[in-house]
Amino acid sequence: MSSKESPLLEVKNLETFISTPKGEIKPVNNVSFSINKGEIVALVGESGSGKSVSSLSIMGLNASAIQYKPESSIYFKDKDLLRLEEKEMRKIRGNEIAMIFQDPMFSLNPVHTIGKQIAESIVLHKKVKYKEALETALDLLNKVGIPDAKRRLNDYPHQLSGGMRQRVMIAMALACDPQLLIADEPTTALDVTIQAQILNLLRKLQKETGISILLITHDLGVVAEMADRVLVMYCGKIVEEGTVADIFENPLHPYTKGLMSSVPELYGPSKEKLDTIPGIVPNPLELPTGCNFVTRCSYATKKCSQTAPTLLQHPSGNRVSCWNPFGKEGGSAHYETAATSINYRH
Repeated sequence: MSSKESPLLEVKNLETFISTPKGEIKPVNNVSFSINKGEIVALVGESGSGKSVSSLSIMGLNASAIQYKPESSIYFKDKDLLRLEEKEMRKIRGNEIAMIFQDPMFSLNPVHTIGKQIAESIVLHKKVKYKEALETALDLLNKVGIPDAKRRLNDYPHQLSGGMRQRVMIAMALACDPQLLIADEPTTALDVTIQAQILNLLRKLQKETGISILLITHDLGVVAEMADRVLVMYCGKIVEEGTVADIFENPLHPYTKGLMSSVPELYGPSKEKLDTIPGIVPNPLELPTGCNFVTRCSYATKKCSQTAPTLLQHPSGNRVSCWNPFGKEGGSAHYETAATSINYRH
């Protein structure tokens, strides 16, 4: 990609909040990232870290209870999605930006056939006749590897296996040739063999179409298999960002290191117990002062409990939000000096 070419998607200072009787909750807190054309970016983190809220914000599908700070913006090409009327957003949603949800059984309409559901999306956005849209639906089912696709057009969701339903969701997402695909835990409900098939399918389709993908997952194996770049989220903030190689070979944030250590190894001596991250994710109404990870971090210092770090470039390559990268106290001295001299777009 040319250095002068703008990102396909650019999220700037995204901050969401929910007002409750007990106080304000921020599912996403000042998040900025971009996705380039043809790039696969993985957004990883524990449940409740803000991954899905971020993706639903891009799609404009967040519940009315979730509000945005005025500084928040989500630019898709030259349009700020947060400033669009719903009528304008409908032209983009499903057409230029599509999404695959976690459980296809709840995403597909149980009272309509597979063929009708795919065809209706094509008719809505492409303004073609239903018969032509149905032919396109058949081509798509063949493309995503549905066996006996012509017969399956007339099947209902409950007549398909979980893997086949997920293939239908992928076909539906690709029906209008979108430029960005958001895949929210696309293999969570599937067994290992079917997971591999779905990932291979997504990778194949990405290479054929050049589509950009935002892959939301907690499965680091999926990340290693699919992504070009990784964003690690914790308590609504991005705590580390880097290429797949940098994140896996040289994680800087103690939380990222904890996630990597908790993955079972195929080779080497077996462990009686997997490594775990101590403690639990803090209550969003009672976040600690300073770094959100301070109560679970073995390397936390007084500074960590007083001042929240910002996401800055580290000389080793990653961007990291930590006073003690490399997981050791005092490891940030050079990083602090170098980072403060860099100007950032976000």
